[in-house]
Amino acid sequence: MLRLTWVQPEDLIGHELRQATQDGREPGRIAARWRAAGGSEAPSCAGASAGPVSRYLRLLAEDLLDELADLPSKLADDEPTDLNQIRTLCPNWPAQPTHPTQPADSRTAGAARADAGDTRQAPPWPAQPTRPAQPAGSRAAGAARVGAGGTRQAPASEPPPTPTPLQLRLEAAWLGRAAGCLLGKPVEKLPLTAIRQLARSTGNWPLNTWFTARGVPEELTTAHPWNRRSATTSLAENIDGMPEDDDLNYPLLNLLLLQRHGPHFTTTDVARIWLDELPAGRTFTAERIAYRNLLSGLEPPLTARHRNPFREWIGALIRADVHGWTNPGDPATAAEQAYRDATLTHTANGVYAAMFTAATIARAATGTHDIHTCLRTGLTVVPARSRLASAVRHGIQLARSHSDFTVVVDELHATHASTYHWVHAIPNTALIAAALTHADGDFTGSICRAVSGGWDTDSNGATVGSIAGLLAGSPGALPDRWTGPLKNRLATSVADFNGTGFDTLAQLTSSLTHMESAHP
Repeated sequence: MLRLTWVQPEDLIGHELRQATQDGREPGRIAARWRAAGGSEAPSCAGASAGPVSRYLRLLAEDLLDELADLPSKLADDEPTDLNQIRTLCPNWPAQPTHPTQPADSRTAGAARADAGDTRQAPPWPAQPTRPAQPAGSRAAGAARVGAGGTRQAPASEPPPTPTPLQLRLEAAWLGRAAGCLLGKPVEKLPLTAIRQLARSTGNWPLNTWFTARGVPEELTTAHPWNRRSATTSLAENIDGMPEDDDLNYPLLNLLLLQRHGPHFTTTDVARIWLDELPAGRTFTAERIAYRNLLSGLEPPLTARHRNPFREWIGALIRADVHGWTNPGDPATAAEQAYRDATLTHTANGVYAAMFTAATIARAATGTHDIHTCLRTGLTVVPARSRLASAVRHGIQLARSHSDFTVVVDELHATHASTYHWVHAIPNTALIAAALTHADGDFTGSICRAVSGGWDTDSNGATVGSIAGLLAGSPGALPDRWTGPLKNRLATSVADFNGTGFDTLAQLTSSLTHMESAHP
């Protein structure tokens, strides 16, 4: 029997009832009808319940999802999804830097067209030439991929150019994202107590290196098994390059997005990239719902709202890095790009989490600011009265107030765990900010604090690793125990990126950062 996760109406209704309570609707009567009919709560960890329900119960779930969507929210004024309204609620919205020469089709003009719902595509980037097949993991293959994006490649006889400081920061960010994600993969979905017990059992507490199964008592792994899909590729004894993960797939997709549509892309362009390049089975939660909605004929932004109880979860946040990486020193543009990406799948706090992350990364990408300045910049693009802004401020305040990060984590869980799902954007973004603050941006300290804090461990580790990698400044500044096992090799099912090195990805990202000045 196939029980496809994250799409069954009888599973979605429980999540939507919880979402309705969180965002200020009054779902009590609808919840009572569902329970009176024999409906169950949403699965706590899995994406689908164990077995199917009756046809009547499924149809009822669909009807109730639509009724819940019509309920008014008390928080609508403080937590809008419209970009102009968001800006109005952000009095310290960052100013865009002054460029010596501004092309006629400027970033500001492109953003304005997107805000107004204009669906015209920006002029295409240079066509991708046909190229001979290259070995999957080779430097030549990586160079060919970069060349396909329209940037000049030196002939093979010439020595490779010396990486620029920005390229080095970007390579550290890619490596940091991969290492942080990989650190969190074996303990994803595990409760906080299990993460602590597994780490302590091998002398790895406070967390300081990869998880390992060696030396863990059998009764502990029986009670708290490693993530079944990840353990074979993410425990210390098993790591052999970076395995595929959605936290790395989405940055790759966004490289393609910028290659093909430029920085003035629309949300519809994001949808096209997904349909062309992203296997449906590699999507989860809000992304899977939006993908289904696209295939059903719905268009953005309805794809984010229609029967999508995951629209304030973490999925848009994990797609934000490229928007920050390619806009160093321009957090406003980074946030606006993240907004146009996020609204395919998310609303309100789910969108704010992506904007916060993109703006934080854009500030960090300059290499001239500390983590505290970067986080303050991130908050300037989030409505101040939103739940996400409040949670981030609280996470930062806790990190400043307690020397023991365990106390910080316990306070965050006491505040959020009973209210939000472990994949929700609000608690996870608060934990990201707290980890970075408490570690003062140090790479090892930041990723280990983020992962040891539980919830969405691999996604939090990835985002924190990206930011801390930028702050470190270069691959050589990252400890070898984190970068060595990655073997400069990324596995993915996105386009032809499988086997690409992180140095090549940094070169491509850097080329996209500078493409606008040559864009017609």
